[in-house]
Amino acid sequence: MARYTIWILFVAMFLLHHDFWYWDDTTLVLGFLPIGLAYHAGFSIAAGLLWLAAVKWAWPSELERWADEGDAS
Repeated sequence: MARYTIWILFVAMFLLHHDFWYWDDTTLVLGFLPIGLAYHAGFSIAAGLLWLAAVKWAWPSELERWADEGDAS
């Protein structure tokens, strides 16, 4: 179930990556940061957290076993 959740979140983030709704917005966040840049900073943090979740809960354990077998020789 975790793998499907990660994939759904990945597709959602893929679609949200193209933030055409902020292209013409001149709003500043915290008084100095353009909202488009702030959005992408938050997006980058969310992408890192999604990758962390993917590695923690959806990483294929058979791949780890295969890699560990190669170290024995």
